[in-house]
Amino acid sequence: MVTPTYRKRLTSLLTPAERRLFARLDRPHKVQTFLDKMPANFSIDGDTAMSPRRMLKEKVAHCSEGAVFAVAALAFHGRRSWLIDLRALPSDSDHIITVFQERGLWGAISKTNHPVLRWRDPVYRSPRELVMSYVHEYCLPGGKKSLMEYSRPFALTRYAPERWLTPEDDLDWLMLALDEAPHLPIAPQASLKLQRRSTAFERDAHNRTEWPDPRPKKTAGKAS
Repeated sequence: MVTPTYRKRLTSLLTPAERRLFARLDRPHKVQTFLDKMPANFSIDGDTAMSPRRMLKEKVAHCSEGAVFAVAALAFHGRRSWLIDLRALPSDSDHIITVFQERGLWGAISKTNHPVLRWRDPVYRSPRELVMSYVHEYCLPGGKKSLMEYSRPFALTRYAPERWLTPEDDLDWLMLALDEAPHLPIAPQASLKLQRRSTAFERDAHNRTEWPDPRPKKTAGKAS
């Protein structure tokens, strides 16, 4: 559990409206539903790493912003959760999820604009077992499987809540810390090279999006 002192400190930073919102998000699946309804952040004016407060103001989110928000919402209720960085090939995008435990089993909250890399029910016996459930669907447009490594569960509670809950500045320092945290390989390189490519049918399903990309097609990229 999040310590009472840390929880009180986090709560004290919230506005009345933020407290009312967080109070409603008392289960991981409710946090996921809230994030699913949040439009995707396409970073039209440049890359962002918004704090939960700024995310709520802007009313958009991508994977890392959704993940940090999920940690905040669960911490408000005294529940522990952690970030995990899913590291892909350099030609693909990394993805960040929030993992939590229920009855000793692990699940994940995930903000994405695609049909894949989404929520995981808490049925996994370990963080690694959960992460491995993303391997098959993590692929490049040509079908090459691209997930390479994952970080150990990363606790935001190691930092004062003032540093990540409410700042107006981007949380670039946090993204760097997560990127530099120890990562573990999905499998030996020799095994990764033998992975079968996704079929055209699978790729067609992967390419669907929930929120339309407002950018011109020639500049639009893959949003998390």
